[in-house]
Amino acid sequence: MLKKVIRAGNSTAVTVPAEFVKSVGVKVGDMVDVRTAPEKGRVIYTFSGARQLTLETRLFREKPSVTKKP
Repeated sequence: MLKKVIRAGNSTAVTVPAEFVKSVGVKVGDMVDVRTAPEKGRVIYTFSGARQLTLETRLFREKPSVTKKP
């Protein structure tokens, strides 16, 4: 998924996809642990308000990787 870097006041930001917010229960005001790996060009966010998805929920959200044969 590609996201665009936007201006937010004097800072820059990348928005969190609405589907992710809904699926893990993140709310405005929740704390976020931010870890960076500049040498790899990575930022890792861990949301404190996130709830763990059940296995059933994860299975239904994944796209099947097997193609149907005629």
